[in-house]
Amino acid sequence: MKYRKLGKSGLKLSELSFGSWVTFNKQVDSKLAEQMFGTCLDAGVNFFDNAEGYERGMSEVVMGQALKSLDKSRDSYCVSSKVFFGSHDNPTPTQMGLSRKHVTEACHQALQRLQVDYLDLYFCHRADPETPIGETVWAMHNLITQGKILYWGTSEWTAQEIDKAYKFAAENNLTPPTMEQPQYNLLDRKRFEVEYDPIFKEHMMGTTTWSPLASGALTGKYLKGIPDGSRASLEGYEWLKKGMIDSDRGQDRMKRVASYIKIAEDYNLSPSKLAIAWCLLNQNVSTVILGASNIEQLKDNLSSLDCLEALEDKNLVKSLGDIGL
Repeated sequence: MKYRKLGKSGLKLSELSFGSWVTFNKQVDSKLAEQMFGTCLDAGVNFFDNAEGYERGMSEVVMGQALKSLDKSRDSYCVSSKVFFGSHDNPTPTQMGLSRKHVTEACHQALQRLQVDYLDLYFCHRADPETPIGETVWAMHNLITQGKILYWGTSEWTAQEIDKAYKFAAENNLTPPTMEQPQYNLLDRKRFEVEYDPIFKEHMMGTTTWSPLASGALTGKYLKGIPDGSRASLEGYEWLKKGMIDSDRGQDRMKRVASYIKIAEDYNLSPSKLAIAWCLLNQNVSTVILGASNIEQLKDNLSSLDCLEALEDKNLVKSLGDIGL
C-alpha cells in the first residue's frame, strides 16, 4: 500500500480506503465489520469513511463498535463523518442542513456513535443554499480550534461553492476546507476532471473519491438485469436501479460498460480491479474509497493495486478513452 498527501495538508492517506455507505447495518453487522477492518488494516488501509446520513446514524454505530473491538491505536487510522442530511427519520429544520447548530451537534453525535474523541475528517455532505457559506466555515473552524475535528471538507459541492468557501476563509483568517469527496469513475468524470481543475490548481484541494465501480456497474453484473442481492436490488435504492437500467441514460451507460468489459477481457484483466486502479492514475485523487458487503469482495478490491502496472500500457489507457469513458 502506498500513501498520498491529502491535498496540501500533511496528512497521508492510503491510496485505497474503506467506506460504509449502503453496506453497514444493512448488509454488514458489527462482527463482519470488525473482520473487514482487520483485513483493511493488515493491507495498510488507514482511512475509514462514514456519515450521519448512512442508515440514519446506524452505520456509524456499527463502525464504532467494530473499531472499539479491534482495540487498535487511535493514532494509526483516520475516521470521518459527514453532516447535512441528519440522522433522524423525519428531521426537524434544526436536525439537518449546514447551520452552525446542526454542524456542531451532528459532530457531537458522530463522536458518540463512532466512540472516538475527535474526527480526523468532517465533510459537508452537500451544499446548503439556505445557510450562508460563511456561517458553515465559521462552524467548522470553531470545531477545529476545539480539537473535535482535524480537517474539514465538502462533498459534491460545485467548484464555485468550494471557491467561495476558500475565499471566505482567507478573508477572515479561518481554516479553509482541505478536501472534497466527489464521485469519480470511468463513467463519471466531467466534474472531477473539468469543473474541479481550477480548484485543484489554485487551492491544491485533496480528494477522497467514492464509487470507483459506479455502484457496481463497471463489474458488468448489471448488463443482463438486476441480480438478487446487488446494491440496485436493495429497498430504498430504486433510484439506483432506474439510473442503471430503467432509463435512456442507464441504457447508454450499459452500452459503454459492455465496451469497457470487452477491453478488460482483451487485456485479461478483472473489470472491477482495472476500474479501481484507473482512478489512481489521476494525481488529484488522494484516496479511492472502496465498498464491500463481504470479506472476499473486499480482498478482491484491495488487490486492485496489482493492475497499476498494466495501466502503464498507453494503448490500454487510450482504448478506455476512445470509447468515451
